[in-house]
Amino acid sequence: MSTPRKPAAGTDLDDELRFAYLIHDVSRLRRSMFDRWLSPHGITRSQWWVLAFLTRQDGLPQSELAHELDVGKVALGALIDRLEVAGLVRRRADKKDRRVKRIFLTPRANGLLKTVWRANKDFNDQVLSGIPMKNLHVAGATLDKLKQNLLASIHGDTDAMGPQD
Repeated sequence: MSTPRKPAAGTDLDDELRFAYLIHDVSRLRRSMFDRWLSPHGITRSQWWVLAFLTRQDGLPQSELAHELDVGKVALGALIDRLEVAGLVRRRADKKDRRVKRIFLTPRANGLLKTVWRANKDFNDQVLSGIPMKNLHVAGATLDKLKQNLLASIHGDTDAMGPQD
């Protein structure tokens, strides 16, 4: 059994716990509010996430898309089904392996995405209101380092996490 980690220099355990709770609460509240924000557009946050990811790599195999989005294949399959019924994506068999289904955006999705990108910008403007850009940079760098540490830990690379005080 490992020994409990000491809080970082200049903090106490309460500060670290508060920080962890804030990350969780902000993430939960942001997801909830973003779902409400997207509702008038007839799309959910989960559907938006799939569509937004496909704008970067349209035509990904469904299994790879599930991996990239860190969702189960069955859960993604259900999302893709709903997006397909809505006319926002289409599945096509891979040319080399017909068992592989690739997911493509439709022209209708591209139109919706333009509208939702604007809604996303308005949403972020409201959520980030009153926060100086320099604070966003510090928060972003902090969250990026947290993400790197978590990924390193998942992959067993504790040396990449850096020294622990």
